[in-house]
Amino acid sequence: MSRKSLPALSRRMFLVLSGIAAAALALPHGVLAAEPEYPAVSAVAFDGDSLLAGGANLVRSDDGGQSWTELSTPGPIQALATHSERPGRVLAGLASGGVALSEDGGRTWEIRSDGLPEGEVDAVAVASGQPDMVYATVRDDGLWKSEDAGQSWSFAMDRPWLEETERDLLTLASVDLETGMGGIWIYAGTEAGLTRVPDCFCRWQDVQPGNAMDALVAGDAPPSEAPLPAGEAVRGLASAPSAPDTLYSALPSGIWTSRDGGVVWLHLMDGSASAVAVHPSDPMQVVAVLDGSLQISRDGGATWAALAVE
Repeated sequence: MSRKSLPALSRRMFLVLSGIAAAALALPHGVLAAEPEYPAVSAVAFDGDSLLAGGANLVRSDDGGQSWTELSTPGPIQALATHSERPGRVLAGLASGGVALSEDGGRTWEIRSDGLPEGEVDAVAVASGQPDMVYATVRDDGLWKSEDAGQSWSFAMDRPWLEETERDLLTLASVDLETGMGGIWIYAGTEAGLTRVPDCFCRWQDVQPGNAMDALVAGDAPPSEAPLPAGEAVRGLASAPSAPDTLYSALPSGIWTSRDGGVVWLHLMDGSASAVAVHPSDPMQVVAVLDGSLQISRDGGATWAALAVE
């Protein structure tokens, strides 16, 4: 892991640290503040045929989830991203702030956060056709991009304005479907639902039939026959690289899928879902975190089996 000098103390961080210090002083003598608790699994990803599950720790399975190996971790992990053209490369969004990158399947890590602001990184994604183009979302900030696999970062887009307020981006997916504006889409989940933006970063849009130009002409999105539940948080998103029209999402109501790029959704599985990933070459093989446990489906979500992470 690379060594970095400590950043200058920002006003926001000064206030945060002051609040922590005040809370610690308020504790009874001899009582220590508890360490923050992180979920056992908060993020999942496929690295080729292998599975990665991250949270408080990071584990890897090379045999479909039958056995697991604990790996080193740069810190509690909020999000994971990989790309089929870069086997072994894993991108991690950290709960402590920043992004880390591994080139050996998660065994060793390097911090890649130069230019990123302070704050928890809730989501990371790799551009479908450009494996060195990566995206990250920073809590209370917005969407950031890097064209050199995280060596340097620049601001890409403000948070979307939904239901009269800016909404944090909880999850990201690069979706290899044409926007009509010379690029492809970035889909994002927020606490208020699903949104997307062309990778030219013109404006956030509702998901509707047609391309971005059609949406600009049509104005308000037409009602969908079967959208995701209105106002429900979209915690996880995955686009199948081999079938980009196929999407999976993780919501408090369970796992959902779309076969038309997110216009019409089908409910697959009940439960509280928090993360989802799809195999790079098999759009029917899906892994999800459901009610805190890891589940796998090999038939597009029709049936599921629990994976014991040990």
